[in-house]
Amino acid sequence: MGKPTGFLEYPRETPPKRVVQERVRDFGEIELPFERALIVHQAARCMECGTPFCHDYTGCPLGNLIPDWNDAIYRGRLEDALELLHKTNNFPEFTGRVCPAPCESACVLGLIDDPVTIKVIEKDIIEEAFAKGLVEPVPPSRSTGNCIAVVGSGPCGLAAAQELRRLGHDVTVFERSDRIGGLLRYGIPDFKLDKGILERRLRLMQEEGVDFRPGVHVGVSISFESLKQGFDSVLLAIGAPKPRDLCIEGRGLRGVHFAMEYLTQQNKLLAGDVIPEDERIDAKDKVVVIIGGGDTGADCLGTAIRQGARHVYQLEILPEPPTRRAPFTPWPHWPYMLRKSDAHEEGGERLWSVQTKRLEGKDGRVQRLHASRVEWLQVEGARPVMREISGEEFHLEVDLVILAMGFLGPDDTIPEQAKLTKTPTNAIEADDNGMTSQDGVFVAGDAHRGASLVVWAIWEGRQAAKGLNRYLKGQAKGLKV
Repeated sequence: MGKPTGFLEYPRETPPKRVVQERVRDFGEIELPFERALIVHQAARCMECGTPFCHDYTGCPLGNLIPDWNDAIYRGRLEDALELLHKTNNFPEFTGRVCPAPCESACVLGLIDDPVTIKVIEKDIIEEAFAKGLVEPVPPSRSTGNCIAVVGSGPCGLAAAQELRRLGHDVTVFERSDRIGGLLRYGIPDFKLDKGILERRLRLMQEEGVDFRPGVHVGVSISFESLKQGFDSVLLAIGAPKPRDLCIEGRGLRGVHFAMEYLTQQNKLLAGDVIPEDERIDAKDKVVVIIGGGDTGADCLGTAIRQGARHVYQLEILPEPPTRRAPFTPWPHWPYMLRKSDAHEEGGERLWSVQTKRLEGKDGRVQRLHASRVEWLQVEGARPVMREISGEEFHLEVDLVILAMGFLGPDDTIPEQAKLTKTPTNAIEADDNGMTSQDGVFVAGDAHRGASLVVWAIWEGRQAAKGLNRYLKGQAKGLKV
């Protein structure tokens, strides 16, 4: 490393954020720019450790070459850092904003001090490179003559499409929504990922020759079989959008919505779409309850606060995690511990160990949530068992309920039409190359591994592209790759 003693000289620093009172008035990104000199200091903190777990799969699914680009930034070699970054990651501008940074949890320096600010440096490399015009389209040098359909335009589908196009294949991306981007477009709030960042990358991919077809719902507007007949191979990157529902009394009342209904609508409004007043899911002046304590719930929290909610509760059925790494998740593994998102700095009230029992309403609209506090009993050799605590029932007056309890897998339409084999967890089964039970049909991302991180989706897309390319090399038309 350029400065082996850097971790002794420079403390961990992170970029400043817009003050809460200002940022909750709009949906602009929260993080402010970081001074270049401070970025260099942070890169200098990367130690010359013997085994850098940060880019092992324990720390980074993509295998990002973190020590290498930290060293390049310390030495002032931005172009080298960019090349190293793009070797493993198609979209560092996305992961540098929305990834929870398991690499930092695996940082060796974290054993004795605050870990290196890897995520901050990653974002700075790509943004500085864009600002200096260093990020350019990479069209293929030759064509293989193979045509591939990628179904789904989230981070997995986009990563696969870019890799396949750069290998020389003709790639068409089909997206059922009216705009390209999938989860990046409609599942992540603008205050975490400004959509101009997405559009910037999509323009580059179009210049590389990727053909985008939004508004095409494969399995509905066209059958899967008709799509397959028009291409040499198909890659399914359809995500795992099926939400976990809450089967309790009162679920059908108006004012109870899934998280993705809520987040998608708000992103559409910010994009300029017109939503009729009677269809809007608006938290203004309302008491909001978000059921689910994860990242999606936190995104709903930040959205509700920006819409002007009177008060927001976020309920979680599990107990509150410890403030420090739990013993059963030792370094370098992703730690089980309490985390607070930027949204939690802005307001809201988190309630732990709470089970929602029923919803009550008037004139068909939700007005009250009945719940009970629970405890989790540890049984030796078995999973913890939940038990309601007698006398700890309570209720909340509520105007809007958002269900953010996770996802159960891909929609059934395409798997049923294509007669694909599924796993017991409802994921689409695939071999080591990513091929499904149907010849020439591949799958990657959340549809294959279950709902997970953007960084895992990108990795899955890249791996499936390699497997699909190997498959096509055995059935090549014209030039071989």
